[in-house]
Amino acid sequence: MRAIASRLGIRAPSLYKHFVDKEAIEVELIALGLTELAEALETAVSTGTEPLADVARAYRTWALAHPHLYRLATDRPLPRDRLPADVEDRAARPLLDAIGGDLAGARAVWGMAHGLVSLELAGRFPPGADIDAAWGAGVAVRSPTPDRS
Repeated sequence: MRAIASRLGIRAPSLYKHFVDKEAIEVELIALGLTELAEALETAVSTGTEPLADVARAYRTWALAHPHLYRLATDRPLPRDRLPADVEDRAARPLLDAIGGDLAGARAVWGMAHGLVSLELAGRFPPGADIDAAWGAGVAVRSPTPDRS
């Protein structure tokens, strides 16, 4: 709380003039983080040419740029009842669209992406590991196969 207050140029107790408790602050940060992530994914899809690879790249880039916010939003149960109604769906939509609406597939790809990002943030890959190749392999597993009929 002191670090947040310091960045805002106020004292920690002043935060509670604006938020009921620490959880309310965390919920607001999660909502802001999911909104930023959604914007990054939407931009990647609208400007890229390979939707799944573009979403994966944007997800990784955003997570690595915001490691604390990423962990806050993904390392524990999501307080859905306290978040804005559409924020989770908006963050998930670019991935769901990129794999053709397959909900189970989207969850599997998100699990792969979350696992790779979490391992990378924790420094768990061995020195010299080709993490880009791991991402490429993960995306290749779920890339839609063109219809050749």
